[in-house]
Amino acid sequence: MTVRARMTLLYGGLFAVITLSVLGAVLWIQRRIVNDRVQDVPMKSRFDVVPCGQGHGVPCPPQRPIEFADPGPREGPKEGVGREQFQESLVGSQRLVMLVAIVVIVVLAFAVCWWLTGRLLRPLHRITATARRLSLSTLDERIALDGPQDELRELADTFDAMIDRLEKAVDSQRRFVANASHELRTPLAIQRTAVEVGLADPSPERLAEVREEMLRNTRRSERLIEGLLVLAQGERGLDARAPVDLEAVVGQVVEDNAADAGRGRISVAADTRPVTVAGDEVLLTRMVANLVQNAIRHNRPGGDVSVGLSEEALVVRNTGPRVPAEKVDELFEPFRRLHADRTGSSQGAGLGLSIVAAIARAHGGHVRATANPDGGLSVIVALT
Repeated sequence: MTVRARMTLLYGGLFAVITLSVLGAVLWIQRRIVNDRVQDVPMKSRFDVVPCGQGHGVPCPPQRPIEFADPGPREGPKEGVGREQFQESLVGSQRLVMLVAIVVIVVLAFAVCWWLTGRLLRPLHRITATARRLSLSTLDERIALDGPQDELRELADTFDAMIDRLEKAVDSQRRFVANASHELRTPLAIQRTAVEVGLADPSPERLAEVREEMLRNTRRSERLIEGLLVLAQGERGLDARAPVDLEAVVGQVVEDNAADAGRGRISVAADTRPVTVAGDEVLLTRMVANLVQNAIRHNRPGGDVSVGLSEEALVVRNTGPRVPAEKVDELFEPFRRLHADRTGSSQGAGLGLSIVAAIARAHGGHVRATANPDGGLSVIVALT
């Protein structure tokens, strides 16, 4: 049974029961009143005479010895029969009117309930029709329900918001697949070209160049695959948690990347406090390493990198090129770089901040970034 039919039966039945109860009570009260009033009404017959004498002001005629038929036996039955017939006729008329009213009320109750429920459920039919039409190729459709801000409007707006998120997720997945395919295909194409050229001129010098080129592209493929695996692990979540000394992790990461910072004449300063979080030490180390490495790699010669750790958050700031404020959020998407989606650069695949965001979410935290006025980024990671 449909919701409309159930609502019609429920509300129409309740309305009919209440109405019938009230009408029944009214009918019973009216019948009692009619019975009492009829008993109080004097019934006159054609045999009734006006009494005379003793205060009535009517003189009594002289007595005559005339004999009349005794009307006594006829008066009583006629008076009683007349009252009963009048009472039954009145009650019968009221009963007939009441029955007709009951039938009309019941029919109107169910008809009106059917019409009202149809109007109330019309937005639900619209939502259902839109949901049935949705597919990966029609995610641009929206319900866009008009009318008052009631529960149905709230449901439609929630459904539209869900479709918005779904459309963004599907678009992000499509970009991810396209970019991953490009990133994985590029090293293979370079290796194949290097092998073909090297075999065409197999001199020792040429073979050495081909070997170096193949090793460089192999390392790039390894970093890309490793990044994809870490990203997938961060998106899946944590299997187990253990206490992690985040201050020690930050200190180790800064020490490991000191050589790279020195080659670029970049100074790295760390201001940390003792912080212990429950999580995966390997993933947290990778998160901090990605932040520090990105801050060093995307910097200017002679720039600065500051790493701050407190109970509230981990903050990594750097000096570097100016970042438009509207592009900051895009940097957390996979394979997104500041100037292009796919650059083919051997320095990275554009997964650094995506991995940071995935690891932060896996630990119940969140990450956000802001563009510094003088250039560079400030990345804040809050862990719970």
